[in-house]
This record gives sequence, C-alpha cells and structure tokens, in this order.
Amino acid sequence: MPFEPKKTRNKVESAYKSIYLKQTVINQLDQLAAKHNTSFNNIVATMIEQCLEDIRKEEEENETKEG
Repeated sequence: MPFEPKKTRNKVESAYKSIYLKQTVINQLDQLAAKHNTSFNNIVATMIEQCLEDIRKEEEENETKEG
C-alpha cells in the first residue's frame, strides 16, 4: 500500500517528545514531507501510528489462531 500521511486538520491532544534519528533518516523524512506537502512531524507521527496499527492487527491475528 502506498504511504499516505494523515490529514492534520482535526488535531487531537498531543504531547512533545524529542527523539534522535540518523541524519540519513532525517533527510529521507524531509524529502517525503516535501513530496506530500506536509510537515516532518506529520510524516513521523503517521509512520509510527501505522506501525502500531500493524502490530495490533498482527497480535489480534495471532490470538485468533491460538484461541
């Protein structure tokens, strides 16, 4: 599935957290943000949320198979 950043119009409660990333990763995320006309933060947040959703689905599938 192609990457699609989340829309930022309906913002939800958020908190500030700093992270350290390799410069090469930062460069790639900056390029992706420019391509999608959105912020670096939105790209990172979208990727994390999609990854967490994938993990949740995988865990549900494993529980279904085991149960």
